[in-house]
Amino acid sequence: MGASTIAGQIQNLELSLLQTDLNAHPERTDELLAENFEEIDQRGQIHSRDDVINWLKHKDPSLRWAFKDFRVKVLTSDFVLATYSLQKPDQPDTDTAGSIRTSLWQRHGNQWKMVFHQASRKN
Repeated sequence: MGASTIAGQIQNLELSLLQTDLNAHPERTDELLAENFEEIDQRGQIHSRDDVINWLKHKDPSLRWAFKDFRVKVLTSDFVLATYSLQKPDQPDTDTAGSIRTSLWQRHGNQWKMVFHQASRKN
């Protein structure tokens, strides 16, 4: 499988995490987040899988975030690193809005799961 195919798959999974109403589709959580998942937010605080799931369940599922410069680096056949800018839905054309995101995805059989995510404030 080529890097561009994997990049498309991972981008769709990232969007699914942000845009799926996880209250209506709670099974998506286990499909997308590894059991040992953790996140570092824009302030440098570490969040557990449960913390992130709680945030995802309380976000507005109608918001449509804009990805910019999405790319994937294949680290091994089972690990990929995704890097992209995420723009706020109400400010898609503003260079200063949003953040830089990095996610580590691991393949489990034919399924990719996010194991780590970090957000950095865009200057």
